[in-house]
Amino acid sequence: MIKNQVELRKLHDEKQTDLLNAVFETQESERKRLAEDLHDSVGQVLSAIKLNLHRLDKIIADKQPLLADTRQLTDECIQEIRNIIHNVLPPVLTDYGLKEALEGLCLKIEQTTSVTVNLKKKLDDVRLKPEIELAFYRIAQELFSNAIKHSDATVINLTITKDAGWLVMEFKDNGKGFDMSDVKHGFGLKNLESRVQLINGEVNVYTKPKNGTITIIRVMI
Repeated sequence: MIKNQVELRKLHDEKQTDLLNAVFETQESERKRLAEDLHDSVGQVLSAIKLNLHRLDKIIADKQPLLADTRQLTDECIQEIRNIIHNVLPPVLTDYGLKEALEGLCLKIEQTTSVTVNLKKKLDDVRLKPEIELAFYRIAQELFSNAIKHSDATVINLTITKDAGWLVMEFKDNGKGFDMSDVKHGFGLKNLESRVQLINGEVNVYTKPKNGTITIIRVMI
């Protein structure tokens, strides 16, 4: 009976892992499709509008404030589309790898929020498996999102190292922390644990009210 229960549990865990993997693969596929659609359709239309406005600006002798405002709005819209595409499917991750992608992510967080981000990295230039790079990038996005939305943090320290066959990421904020026994789904911890599980990694969260949060992700590579 015990042997049967163990085998049933193993089958259940395998099915759960397959289901989670299918869910995340579907999410990434939809992200890719969305990014391509935004770039190919909306992006091209906005670029055409910007070109037409530039031509109008040349032929209209009396420069209208409305025309200038419209050009500015178009530029802002194009930049926002680029930001969305970068968030949905960061090309730097695909082209250059995790180290450069995390550098860009940290820079963007500092530019768009009042949070100071300190990034320390000890990675060589050897590319990791695509699924590990993608998982760690999505995990970093999730952690930043949680810290900004829920922790009231002003400083975040992100450290990523590759040593002795392990890839380790430590995410530490100086926010208000929380009670682990009273975690709500909104903190995104369940999603975080699922992503780590799919790459056979480990996740540990250390926190308590008014003492910030430390999250450590480890995976054998």
